[in-house]
Amino acid sequence: MRAPDELRALLDSYLRELALTPELGGLEEAMRYTIESGGKRIRPVLCLATAEAAGGEPERALPAAAAVELVHTFSLVHDDLPAMDDDDERRGRPSAHIAFGEGVALLAGDALLAEAFRLALSYGTTAVARELAEATLGMIGGQYRDITSDESDLAELHRLKTGRLLAAAVGCGLWVAEVPEAAQGPWRAFGDELGLLFQVVDDVLDGDGYALRLGEEGARALAAEAADRSAERLAAIPADTSVLGEIVGGLAVRTS
Repeated sequence: MRAPDELRALLDSYLRELALTPELGGLEEAMRYTIESGGKRIRPVLCLATAEAAGGEPERALPAAAAVELVHTFSLVHDDLPAMDDDDERRGRPSAHIAFGEGVALLAGDALLAEAFRLALSYGTTAVARELAEATLGMIGGQYRDITSDESDLAELHRLKTGRLLAAAVGCGLWVAEVPEAAQGPWRAFGDELGLLFQVVDDVLDGDGYALRLGEEGARALAAEAADRSAERLAAIPADTSVLGEIVGGLAVRTS
């Protein structure tokens, strides 16, 4: 089993060599600017690790993992726009709309989403693309709740906005590894726990969301509970899930 850092290196190499649609012309510069802007690659690494733990080859899961990362990147490009979160900086450098203008950033995000589905549809089954489409729609629905300040159900907002794509990373890995749908339950139970863990830790770091509602101590306790449940779900899977456990441990203690 390959460690998370090895899987990330594998994914980064694949993304650097990824051929984008030629018709995009000069838009490719803005797309690559966002794709190569760093980040921990948590979602695609989760996809690769799931595929390997389920008996598949990480190399075969690379298009699916890259598709997950491109959907995530598309969401960040659009989230940074003035009409959304209006953030001028992303990962220590100018956001796409600052570097290239709002119109180009908007188109780059659109193209990243389309490229993601081109990759997801490169498999012999439509299951990967379907998984990604459903997660993307859920993510957009959660973002809508966020920008309209609908926090009546904060847990559901974050389950959609953050959790759906993390869970889909697991789901895409399962489809690539050809795990029968009837056998996916324990894996999906694990994937469903990840969104809450990720979001609560994120809120603690940012001082908002759950940290505001529960206080930092209460939010950290909630994150610890989510991490424990994730570990319990992994323990119920009859496979070597040690790398997935390492990813969960990293999520629980991350500081940025």
